[in-house]
Amino acid sequence: MARLTVWLRRRHPAQLIVFAFAAGVLVGTGLLLLPFATTGLGGASFTTALFTSTSALCVTGLVVVDTPTYWTHFGQVVILGLIQIGGIGIMTLASLLALLVARRLGLRTRLIAQAETAAPELQDVRRLVFGVVLLSFLFEAVAASLLALRFWLSYDMDVGSAVWYGVFHAISAFNNAGFALWSDSLVQFVTDAWVSLTVAAAIIAGGIGFPVWLELRRRHARPRTWSLHTKLTLGVTVVLIMLGFVAVAVFEWSNPATMGGLGTEGKLVSAFFQGVTPRTAGFNTLDYAGMEPETLFVTDLLMFVGAGSASTGGGIKVTTFALLMLMVWSEARGDPHVTAFGRRVPAHAQRQAFSVAFIATAAVFLGTLALMATSDHGFSDVLFEAVSAFGTVGLSTGITADWDGLGRLVLVVLMFLGRTGPYTLAVALALRERQRLYRFPEERPLIG
Repeated sequence: MARLTVWLRRRHPAQLIVFAFAAGVLVGTGLLLLPFATTGLGGASFTTALFTSTSALCVTGLVVVDTPTYWTHFGQVVILGLIQIGGIGIMTLASLLALLVARRLGLRTRLIAQAETAAPELQDVRRLVFGVVLLSFLFEAVAASLLALRFWLSYDMDVGSAVWYGVFHAISAFNNAGFALWSDSLVQFVTDAWVSLTVAAAIIAGGIGFPVWLELRRRHARPRTWSLHTKLTLGVTVVLIMLGFVAVAVFEWSNPATMGGLGTEGKLVSAFFQGVTPRTAGFNTLDYAGMEPETLFVTDLLMFVGAGSASTGGGIKVTTFALLMLMVWSEARGDPHVTAFGRRVPAHAQRQAFSVAFIATAAVFLGTLALMATSDHGFSDVLFEAVSAFGTVGLSTGITADWDGLGRLVLVVLMFLGRTGPYTLAVALALRERQRLYRFPEERPLIG
């Protein structure tokens, strides 16, 4: 134990985040392996428990077994706990406990919390840690109350069941997890605007990111004073939601396998919901197995981009996507600097955005290749599964349970990488950081 303590103290904060998530996955796996975690005899297999634990802690939502029938109430509580911990962040919870016990945060603990929550300044971490937890519980409480009320009044549930279903799906939605207590996810609520819009609102709230919410709370009446990060996050989020809504409405409007048989109001509600859920949530009110290839392709894009930085969602993040677009636009115009909203983006931020996008693309490419080698499914379905796993989304065309042990491990790696973050994982795996005391002569290669 003493050696482990010394080893942990010498680790980079990014390495500790990865280590903490790995430890959390193993603990969750152990709990789900308990005999009373499953409804059947003999308990879950190791790969099933590992996959479910990773999917819950990494707030993904992909499942290889039916959550409401395979897991007991204890197993479902374990899954819900993993979702909550994974959404808020293990290091954020650890920092909160340290703050409550010692009434202060040490420098190292604050550095770890800053790396986990992407706090802009070190002195903001104390306020940010409290804000993360308070905002999470606030949004979850509001969503749970609305859902529980609807389930109780309109779906013949007793009060206890309505509260349990409301709390479970509120936490799952806000943390962008996508786990549901119905075998068909939320398909039965496809035309229920109350349930669909409540869940969609919780997904958006969790996917924007905690730093943005804290800034909006302080400067909500002064948009001109918002940081570049907040402006990019909100702007790109609106654009991507509208893109998803329009794409689903256009391509699925007359599709009899999805929304073709719905009325106009039902089509609009379902199109909006399915435009929001690829932002790494994973719920569905329409059957993705019956969707048009064009819809799946747009969904791939939305899942790959994901949610906001320091949010409960995954993907490369909307600010990374925005920076890449700004870099291309500046290069096309011949501008020497990348600018947005009257601000110049530093070169190191551009390199980080490119690094994240490159590592993510490589991960999805290799994951898709590995999955194709272990199954007979078509390229479109396999790519959809790989992007969904990396983006910690949880959407599927219905093939998740078909993977064998190797295929499940590939998805586990993709989910873990997508949650810890390509850039964070790359830094954690680096043996050491070094600074050169010299520069090589400059020479420009041919591009294009």
